[in-house]
Formats: sequence, C-alpha cells, structure tokens
Amino acid sequence: MDKILIFGNSGSGKSTLAKKLSKKGGLAHLDLDTLAWLPTSTPQRMPLEKSRVKIEAFLKTHKSWVIEGCYTDLLELLSDQATEIIFMDLSVDQCIENARNRPWEPHKYESKEAQDSNLDMLVNWIKEYKNRNDTFSYQAHLNFYNVFQRKKTIYAENQENI
Repeated sequence: MDKILIFGNSGSGKSTLAKKLSKKGGLAHLDLDTLAWLPTSTPQRMPLEKSRVKIEAFLKTHKSWVIEGCYTDLLELLSDQATEIIFMDLSVDQCIENARNRPWEPHKYESKEAQDSNLDMLVNWIKEYKNRNDTFSYQAHLNFYNVFQRKKTIYAENQENI
C-alpha cells in the first residue's frame, strides 16, 4: 500500500505530481489546502485539531493515498503512516513560473479570474519561502525531510515523465 506525502513551496508542482501518482497508482488524493483553512474572506488557518479530525476521516476511508501540501504541522500528523515522502525543492523562479501557468483550481476558487487576482500575493509568498521560519518554510520542509526514516526523494525540477 502506497502512502505518499508530497511537500514543498507553493508552485513547486505538488498538486500536479500528486494527480499523476494518484491516477497511475489508483491512490486517493488529498490536497491539504482543502482542510487547512477556515471558510473566511480573510485567510485564517483552521485549528490544528479540526484539521487532524478531517485528515483522520480521510485515512479511515482510504488505504492507499497521496497527500500533498506545504503544511509541515499537518504532514507531521501523517509521517508515522507514510511509506514515502517527496520534497519538491524547485527554485523560487521555477515555482513562480509554475504559479503563473497554473490552471484553474475549482476546488479552491470560484473562477480562474478569482484565482489570478491572488497571483501577486502568491508570487510574494513564494519569494519568501527560504526566509520564513514557519510551518510553510523551506527550513521546516528540510527538517521534516531529514527526520523521515523511510523512502524519501527530493525533486529539484518539474516532473514531466511520471
């Protein structure tokens, strides 16, 4: 049973890779963005305990999965069950390019226009990846990668051939 965690900066290709692996391996796919935030107009994180309950509900109904996101605090809740982790460690420039070329994500935005209206904010967020010291930061992701004791991979470029 595959239980894969994919993490990295915004725009690093986490969702794209997760969708490919999900389709190829018949794995359930969970985007942590869908349970990390409260439904408020100003972005606000859901309390960690509420996110944990939602993650546990997903795990109860899926034996094999690929879960992706940039939330180290949520990834840590899953690390004991994961069989593999993938760190999408693309350059900031690659992440920005991916974000600019991102197709509409209807599970996050009501329209492509609404998604694109957040692009400047997202680009600034991507640029700060290596300077932040939070659960979304490069350092948090690197520490998570280094501590994990099972199969682990770092990708430094987009994964077209998976």
